[in-house]
Amino acid sequence: MTKNTFMERMSALIQPIVNNLNYELYYLEFKKEGNNNYLRIYIDKKEGNISLEDCESVSRAVSDMLDKEDPIKDSYYLEVSSPGVERKLYTEEHLKRYIGYNVEVNISGLLKGKKKYEGELLDFNSDELKIECEEEDIAIPRDKILNVNLKGDF
Repeated sequence: MTKNTFMERMSALIQPIVNNLNYELYYLEFKKEGNNNYLRIYIDKKEGNISLEDCESVSRAVSDMLDKEDPIKDSYYLEVSSPGVERKLYTEEHLKRYIGYNVEVNISGLLKGKKKYEGELLDFNSDELKIECEEEDIAIPRDKILNVNLKGDF
């Protein structure tokens, strides 16, 4: 099974549980760090902040399902958390949601002599991301972007 197929299957199993508990599945990852595997589930909600109790509720429900379905053959740790204030923006939906917010964009190589830009996310398309940085609009090619994070100054 390819990594994409595996993640699609995991998302299909986890998404309904998260939704039924009135949360949003913000992002899902399965990573090997050292000798350990981690299934990380990032949850969010439309209004308010994610609490420890929210994470515990999702963790219990997902853990019960994983015990029954047993989709992961290797041992792993299950972690459920909020994506955090300075969350990484992974998807088109994330970018769309945070237009008008301040972001930090890290790029490969240099663009106008810089590897990192901070500013207001103005717009994006399949080719570039536009931010207002120091009162200048900057178009950053998407193929140069390493990551985009929300800045926690709101």
